[in-house]
Amino acid sequence: MNKDTRLSGVLHVLLHLGQVSVPLTSEKLAATMGTNPAIFRRTMAGLRKAGHVHSGKGHGGGWLLAQPLTEITLLDVYQALGRPALFAFGNRSANPACKVEQAVNEALGETLAQAEALFVQRFGAITLDRLMPSHASALAVHGHPHV
Repeated sequence: MNKDTRLSGVLHVLLHLGQVSVPLTSEKLAATMGTNPAIFRRTMAGLRKAGHVHSGKGHGGGWLLAQPLTEITLLDVYQALGRPALFAFGNRSANPACKVEQAVNEALGETLAQAEALFVQRFGAITLDRLMPSHASALAVHGHPHV
């Protein structure tokens, strides 16, 4: 099963955007996520809609933070990405009248709800500035500076 790495990739991009005062292109930022610019722009659309980033087209265009890292939480980013599934498993519904299936689904549902509530609580308490390493270098893609 493939893991969804969008959250990790977007956090990487946002932290680098927190280091610059000039727009960075989709091409440059897509490279940090290991994707192409079109997929990058689609991934970032929710963050733009939520007001966390700005983007401009044409010469001199690109991406900038719309808010400081101190005002953006991990939960904000997770929600802007459409709340990707936290767990790869879910309830079975082949025989909803089966008492065993109902008991299993209830136990799984309760546990997953509790895990998600803890996740949301903790992510809501962490702002992106807390993720920034103290001696982070400017944007580099695979060891090559790009700023």
